[in-house]
Amino acid sequence: MIVEAALRDTLRALKLSGMLETLDARLVQARVGELGHLEFLQVLCQDEISRRDQVGMARRLRRARFEEQVTLEGVDFAANPKLPAAQIRDLAALRWLHAGESVILYGPVGVGKTYVAQALGHMAIRHSAEVRFAKTSRVLADLAGGHADRSWERRLRELARPHVLILDDFAMRELTAGQADDLYELINERSGRSLVLTSNRSPVDWYPLFPNPVVAESLLDRLINTSHQVLMNGPSYRPNKRPGRSTLDPKQTTE
Repeated sequence: MIVEAALRDTLRALKLSGMLETLDARLVQARVGELGHLEFLQVLCQDEISRRDQVGMARRLRRARFEEQVTLEGVDFAANPKLPAAQIRDLAALRWLHAGESVILYGPVGVGKTYVAQALGHMAIRHSAEVRFAKTSRVLADLAGGHADRSWERRLRELARPHVLILDDFAMRELTAGQADDLYELINERSGRSLVLTSNRSPVDWYPLFPNPVVAESLLDRLINTSHQVLMNGPSYRPNKRPGRSTLDPKQTTE
């Protein structure tokens, strides 16, 4: 008992709470002969690794600031046969992330673009990536505020840091010259790091939203030509979210 107490104190001092939490169970296994000395140590170390992985993932999920916690496993492709299931499942392999490429999800309102974008972000987090989700309008407003209080460079660095930046509702409206310049700087600062964009407009329709054609060409040509573009179409899933509706019948939805 004295040895066990000393071991617990040592684990606390080393901040090995994963080992501490499972120590009693592992000692029981060792006493009944299920674990030898080396196996006991190995299993305890694995317990600590598992705990740290769980804590790390929970922390990354908080930092991502998702609107809701969703996963690709939760996508019901059968409910909307027009969804490009093969393309979306291919994106789940995260080859685009490892290559520093981007993803553009575009299509009409309500087909699940934001859901899939967040689900891809969740998948990236499960593979130890740092992710940030934000509405494009809020990102631009945040950068604009940085010009006012001289914190623009710090705010830009914060947006450039995550492995994946998800910009929801991209290209919703015409940009001011200042917004276009900020977006240009953000994309340049994130060179080699992935973006996931959702938009109601096709990428070819983004160019007129920029007041300066030179900025539009420089920014969008590079972004569009190095991105995986996924057209999401079909009925809206949003009627399913109305009060009193628990299931989605695609035949009863409208565009």
